[in-house]
Amino acid sequence: MNQKLLKSFIVGFISLTLTACGETTEKNKEVEPEEERVTLTIRNPKVEIASEFEQIVSTYEEVNPGVAIKVETVGGSADDYSDITAKLAAGEGPDIFTNLGREAAKEWRRFLEDLSDEPWVNRTSENVLNGITLDNKVYGMPMNIEGFGIVYNRDLFQKAGITSPPSTYPELEEAAAKLDQKGIKPFANGYYEDWKLGHHMASVAFAQTDKGFPQGLDNGSASFRDNPSFQGLFTLINLTVLYGNERPTSTDYYTELEQFTEGKAAMILQGNWIQPLLEGKEVSVGMFPVPLTDRKEGRILAGVPGYWVINSQSSPEEKREAKKFLNWMVSSEKGQAYMTEKFHFIPAFKDIPVQDIGPLGEETLNLIKETDTFNWSSFSPCIKKEMGGIMQDYIDEESSRQEALEQFDRAWKEGACLSSSS
Repeated sequence: MNQKLLKSFIVGFISLTLTACGETTEKNKEVEPEEERVTLTIRNPKVEIASEFEQIVSTYEEVNPGVAIKVETVGGSADDYSDITAKLAAGEGPDIFTNLGREAAKEWRRFLEDLSDEPWVNRTSENVLNGITLDNKVYGMPMNIEGFGIVYNRDLFQKAGITSPPSTYPELEEAAAKLDQKGIKPFANGYYEDWKLGHHMASVAFAQTDKGFPQGLDNGSASFRDNPSFQGLFTLINLTVLYGNERPTSTDYYTELEQFTEGKAAMILQGNWIQPLLEGKEVSVGMFPVPLTDRKEGRILAGVPGYWVINSQSSPEEKREAKKFLNWMVSSEKGQAYMTEKFHFIPAFKDIPVQDIGPLGEETLNLIKETDTFNWSSFSPCIKKEMGGIMQDYIDEESSRQEALEQFDRAWKEGACLSSSS
């Protein structure tokens, strides 16, 4: 073989070999599996921020392409408690959901991941982790701070000649009568959901009882039927029904808010969580504590309404990514901005700037700062649900006040709760 021919052969062989190697490498690339995306399911209990929560999730996904997040917003008129209970018991619970804390944390403890070592734990405001700490372990991240009271329309109060918010039950009764005389409906009542009655309003009554009242219920030395605060609660319900809309137990949360925001009613029993639904509405609002007696009531019901928790039954990869998301939400600049500017949350963290939380949020924060507060009640969610149904029957005149309070005593004594408690 001459020199020229040999050279051509070698060049051709090398080219063919390199091409083959390139094809092999390319083929290997094609068959290599792509890194799998982790899919999380988050259960958002705040219908008021349904679209805003979808937005914060999309923002997170943009900077974390390896994670896909599905949001399930459940609340309002839906029975959130029964639904999440069934899913957890069936092993089909979401990766991130919320827990009310205290008794609810004890009942669902085996579904809750230990978050004690998370970086946000030491940044929380004072005492906010008390409700979700069991045996010195932290099982949830505080969602926010919320206050519950009577939200009122300042303009309608002024129109009726009411110059200051009522601070006792007789003053509230007088204010309702003045509004009625001016042709203004005093209350919009959405009593379709049992959680408003059994959780929010029962918590108000519990908060205004003597400190040892729950223990008295446990040992039989106290009862609901003989308690002035619970008697006052039913008197308050009577007032709202007398001066409120027809068919209150058929009126849901959304309809109640619609009546209030459209100026068809002067007051609702709600909290600062309704602020996102007031955006764009021409209504000037304020809030005052719920008075149940002739004693001046200057304290508002306030505290952490719930905690973000991670499902301990989720896979290690899902739990890892769930922890990352929760930390990003309260640690990143974008996450913090969403919490205050979009969700209008009062932060439960010392280092999150309080800004743009809305007029009702600011009013609530001022009430919290200026006075002592009542904490959300710690009794079991299943008892709250039972009590809510009992109050609905009372409003529908299916039972007397005395019968309803005796049913409260029975519900407390029986304490029919989750069979899955640990």
